[in-house]
Amino acid sequence: MPSVELEEETIDRLEALRVDDESYDELVNELINIYETSEYTLFHAGD
Repeated sequence: MPSVELEEETIDRLEALRVDDESYDELVNELINIYETSEYTLFHAGD
């Protein structure tokens, strides 16, 4: 499994976004989903 090294500032920002006992995996997946949804919306906004 690949590993990722994060800067302390990034870890602090992720910590601020975590809710309750949410894992980093859950948080990152949620952020990716939000990004993909936003990208999809922007891509199709011109249609």
